[in-house]
Amino acid sequence: MPLGSVETKLSGQRLGAPDTLGISTLDPGHRPPTMPPGRHVTIRVRMLDDTEEVFDISQKASGKVLFDLVCSHMNLIEGDYFGLEFQNHQKMMVWLDHIKPIIKQLRRPKHTILRFAVKFFPPDHAQLLEELTRYLFALQIKQDLSCGRLTCNDSSAALMVSHIIQSEIGDFEESQCRSHLLNNNYIPDQMPLIDKIMEFHSKNIGHTPAESDFQLLEVARCLEMYGIRLHPAKDREGTVLSLAVAHTGVLVFQGHTKINAFNWSKVRKLSFKRKRFLIKLRPDLNSSYQDTLEFLMASRDCCKVFWKICVEYHAFFRLFEEPKPKPKPVLFTRGSSFRFSGRTQKQVIDYVRESDFKKIPFERKHSRVQHNSRLSPLPSPRHQEVPREVSVVSNSPHLSASSGHSHGMVNGQKSLELCSHSPNGRQPSPLTSPLLNDAGSVRTDDEDEVRRKRFPTDRAYFIAKELLTTERTYLKDLEVITSFQSAVGHDEATPDSLKNAILSTFEPLHKFHTGFLREVEQRLALWEGRSNAHIKGDYQRIGDVMLKNLQGLKPLTVNLHKQSEILLELEKACRASHKLEGLCRDFELQKVCYIPLNVFILRPLHRLIHYKQILERLCKHYLATHVDFRDCRAALADVSEVVEQLQGNLIKMENFQKLLELKKDLIGVDNLVVPGRVSLKHPHEFIRLGCLSKLSGKGLQQRMFFLFSDVILYTSRGMTATNQFKVHGQLPLHGMTIRVSEDEWGVPHAFTLVGQHQSVVVAASSLTEMEKWMEDLKMAIEMAKTSNGPSYDLLTSNETDNSLVEAESEDDMTPSHTSLEKPALHRGNTMVHVCWHRNTSVSMVDFSIAVENQLSGNLLRKFKNSNGWQKLWVVFTNFSLFFYKSHQDDYPLASLPLLGYSVTIPSESENIHKDYVFKLHFKSHIYYFRTESEYSFERYGSFYHLLSYLLAKLVYINVLDFLKLFCYIRVMKYLAYCIP
Repeated sequence: MPLGSVETKLSGQRLGAPDTLGISTLDPGHRPPTMPPGRHVTIRVRMLDDTEEVFDISQKASGKVLFDLVCSHMNLIEGDYFGLEFQNHQKMMVWLDHIKPIIKQLRRPKHTILRFAVKFFPPDHAQLLEELTRYLFALQIKQDLSCGRLTCNDSSAALMVSHIIQSEIGDFEESQCRSHLLNNNYIPDQMPLIDKIMEFHSKNIGHTPAESDFQLLEVARCLEMYGIRLHPAKDREGTVLSLAVAHTGVLVFQGHTKINAFNWSKVRKLSFKRKRFLIKLRPDLNSSYQDTLEFLMASRDCCKVFWKICVEYHAFFRLFEEPKPKPKPVLFTRGSSFRFSGRTQKQVIDYVRESDFKKIPFERKHSRVQHNSRLSPLPSPRHQEVPREVSVVSNSPHLSASSGHSHGMVNGQKSLELCSHSPNGRQPSPLTSPLLNDAGSVRTDDEDEVRRKRFPTDRAYFIAKELLTTERTYLKDLEVITSFQSAVGHDEATPDSLKNAILSTFEPLHKFHTGFLREVEQRLALWEGRSNAHIKGDYQRIGDVMLKNLQGLKPLTVNLHKQSEILLELEKACRASHKLEGLCRDFELQKVCYIPLNVFILRPLHRLIHYKQILERLCKHYLATHVDFRDCRAALADVSEVVEQLQGNLIKMENFQKLLELKKDLIGVDNLVVPGRVSLKHPHEFIRLGCLSKLSGKGLQQRMFFLFSDVILYTSRGMTATNQFKVHGQLPLHGMTIRVSEDEWGVPHAFTLVGQHQSVVVAASSLTEMEKWMEDLKMAIEMAKTSNGPSYDLLTSNETDNSLVEAESEDDMTPSHTSLEKPALHRGNTMVHVCWHRNTSVSMVDFSIAVENQLSGNLLRKFKNSNGWQKLWVVFTNFSLFFYKSHQDDYPLASLPLLGYSVTIPSESENIHKDYVFKLHFKSHIYYFRTESEYSFERYGSFYHLLSYLLAKLVYINVLDFLKLFCYIRVMKYLAYCIP
């Protein structure tokens, strides 16, 4: 190749490669690079709000030093989407190179104005996790509209302007809106569209500035010219064209119409030779030759500028980590040494989700709306690190502005892991970090050791104590249902049959278990020696208490098989009455309802299984001659009989409960919960949900998939107050096949779902995730072959016939009617959202295991960099730890979802010189927990190990019958309790 030619091969680590963490100069705790010595110059930077900022910097400093100063000034975390552009000596607009010194790029720094602008436009604005980032993107869209760069039809333009003025002047008022539009031009030919803009503006009432930014980006991202920067060129025949680059690849335009696109997966090499820009494509599967396309540009420099942008776009969106620099040649250079410098999009998203940093308010200079500035970062000279332990000064949903940083609420609970913000300010992330107020909690070390030594050390005592602690939690759960009955029971919208069913089932249970808990507490007090009674062997047992109470409980369990009727009756009543539906939703958002409401309804069934497990452990521990053995064995026989009778019905109800929960998380599904879909005769069951990357014309995009026994849905997450997932399409399983597609697409862990009418290419985050999905899909496909039941169309009736095609055209960009209304609040901490943030999946079998196993009790907790231990009451259920100050609290103060976490024992280097300590860690998040006994240590540690083991090994189970799969796992679970 001639020395003047330059090329780059499009290769490197792709999405799905092993996880790595990039280090940014903006990371908390990492200072920007030291300013090199030399003469300083003053550089002006024009920001996206048209203000100018001045920065004093050494001429020898690299471009990245200046760029980091700009981002630090704004407290911009996701700065990697942006860049600094300027006009070079050839009158061409170019991006400031991060690696080269400024003196080599700016000939006259004092007389050059750099523009801060969006450089990389992601396919989905939901990937922008910070409100400040979305605000800056909105300003960029506003500029592109104004200068005519973002072309679109009149309806699209009017709709976008309506969102802009909603952010700037607030809710619609006719005279004010018209006056504002007459004095401000947002699009080149605005006058004929004023009435249309006002009509759209009147539908935006109630939208905050952050929501308006989101809706603006929602419309803009669907336009063909979104983020497009045209570079003039000609083809071999001399036809005038334009080249552009996007996250998907290289695009060809004629005027403002896209006429061709070359996806990154199809491009083997990009290069330029003098004025010729070359695209070498991968060979076609049916042909052996390689096709090279050639475009003629105005000059070599024009080619090089465009080539550089292509290199950066490819690296940012396609590579997993920043490419390493090539070794310098010994004798002479060959071509350009340019490379992409900075974090890739994957690294940016991972960094923001995993980092702890303070949210500092910022002022919207173009907005007259009084909005909650608590939600947004403020320009700051540097980032501030969040201390590991934060004092919570209020239990109200919104902390005072003087608190310095915001702690969002998730379902009424403190959500202190500072991740992405939804447009309305509520944190959608369910990854709640358990940072509690230390003031009300006891920090204890040696005094707890002394207290522990006073109590019995017999294993039977700790088993009995587990009965006590979990019974306290169970009684609280029953109180949630009785509170719900009181909340809706006096409303005329609640059917009498539903009132009577709840009242007749749960009131007697609550009364009974109140007395049962009192007896267990009294027995444990005698066992511990905390009463005046003489401690004899007669008091060091629990089997007699359990036998007596289980026999008394037996008459109350005869109606438990009707709990599915309560779930169905509640669902029907909510469908028939919007008022009752609102009452249920409001109740579920209360702090006491820390898990989905209908899970509480199934608690009595799960509690019987808990009793069975406790009695099995006692019988295994005791010798046959022990005074308590006979009573424990008799109690075990009684509860086993009841559990066996209810087991089949429990599987059906758990599936129904999960369908009801998923219905609340999905938008665009009409027939998810219908009688036929929950019938055991026609096993249309929920099987697995989780994240996969879907390959489309926009590249790889994160999607949430929902697998049922007859169909698989794929959805995207909305950044709205509802925190719901919008269904994009469905694939029937009947006739589907699966093939591994890593080699075909060059993406790790990729496989193709080949349906009768359409194929979808997806990629999992890891090999294990891919195997789980493929195994469950194969099982579901086999079930679909043998099932004689009907196949349901789950999408709503207003979906188009071509429902499998995602909305990508300009005609589909207008938000749905529901997006223009003020949405109702929605739970944001369900497992669906946890799977989304942790990029993992969970099956119905996993849910069944987790919901039936619950632990409660006191734990001592320590953070990685703290000294003392904090005593907390902890409930472990539904894959999560819920933290309370004491067992008397009515609701948890924080929670920690454990999907993705690992449990280990601390190493010597961690200096945790205490007994019974286990460590929970997920990437950079580390927590230490101490239990009071070896038994409790085994229960927390071993159970989590067992859960992790089952979750990992499920992929190797090849069972065609879904019900047999449930039975297999339950047998495995019960056998596991026999493992010491």
